[in-house]
Amino acid sequence: MNIPAEFDDIRPYSPEELPQVFEELLADPSFQAVLTNVIPGIPIEMLAAQLHQCKTNLDVQKTFFYSLLHGIIDKHSDGFDMDTSSLDDKNRNYTFISNHRDIVLDPGFLSVGLIDNNFPTTVEIAIGDNLLIYPWIKKLVRVNKSFIVQRALSMRQMLESSARMSRYIHFAVTEKKENVWIAQREGRAKDSNDRTQDSVLKMLAMAGEGNIIDRLKELNIVPTSLSYEYDPCDYLKAQEMQQKRDIEGFKKSQQDDLNNMQTGIFGYKGKVHFQTGPCINDELEALRGLPKTEVFSKISELIDLHIHRNYRIYPGNYVACDLLEGKDTFAGQYTEEDKVRFETYLQKKLDMIQLPDKDEAFLRRCMLTMYANPALNHQKALKV
Repeated sequence: MNIPAEFDDIRPYSPEELPQVFEELLADPSFQAVLTNVIPGIPIEMLAAQLHQCKTNLDVQKTFFYSLLHGIIDKHSDGFDMDTSSLDDKNRNYTFISNHRDIVLDPGFLSVGLIDNNFPTTVEIAIGDNLLIYPWIKKLVRVNKSFIVQRALSMRQMLESSARMSRYIHFAVTEKKENVWIAQREGRAKDSNDRTQDSVLKMLAMAGEGNIIDRLKELNIVPTSLSYEYDPCDYLKAQEMQQKRDIEGFKKSQQDDLNNMQTGIFGYKGKVHFQTGPCINDELEALRGLPKTEVFSKISELIDLHIHRNYRIYPGNYVACDLLEGKDTFAGQYTEEDKVRFETYLQKKLDMIQLPDKDEAFLRRCMLTMYANPALNHQKALKV
């Protein structure tokens, strides 16, 4: 396929580029160390031979990542499932816009779910360049069907970069016949109050043919709800909230980002459920003719409504609502055993936070809010 050169430094590697990239990865001592750690007991030479047998990025995902992700599901969760019954045409290409909990596992589990539900391919993944802190990580994610979102840019560069990314996403869906995954916002919602940023939709509408509605319909947008019973990074998010409160201009370090990625992958998640909503093309059509100032906020609200409605709410979410309010509004949704289990979990995670002026009451409230928000948003969405 003829891929425009303007995408060369942001797109996933093409099949023709893979053999050379495999060589570079296998020659990198850091990558070798990770490989032997993640897939222990198999000689590097054997893994290298398997890698070289992969002709496409999808081959790599099915040969390596699929079983690794199923291993993570088996070891670090109480099971994962995905309901795609809202999508009756599996041969169409979709843009999955979801709430965001984990940069590795959100698109990883989504890809596993698509394979397990007999979709012909996985997703190309939007990933911020702030996470690509080693050369081997940047190479590996581009092997794994990721395209790069450039972050630390001037205003003018940001505009150019967004326009190019929009052109790439339209190209991926319409020409390459790929699915795309993009988070509904930049970065994770620390308090799990998931809201679609208008800026994400504005970026998606920069490219394509016709007016805003035509351009967004070209992408076949599917709002997707990701429900993790427990967020392994909950205590790290709470810790960061206190640091931001107490330290002016506090910013996470690269090491913090790496620690978050590791904790997210190998931490306990409880039950995990992903749910696709409908493709919103018909609902977009109904918004045709709205003033430009209103159209993006209306589409954001529409996506949020689908995401909130389709959350799977766990007993712990309802326990968190009641503990936060000091009431028993949702007492019918959980047992005493559920409550004890959640409170024990919460205290264990609070004990893991290491801060010199640890404000336990504040941290506890932060964590309860994280678990309460999905339930509160779900309840509101059901009434609409």
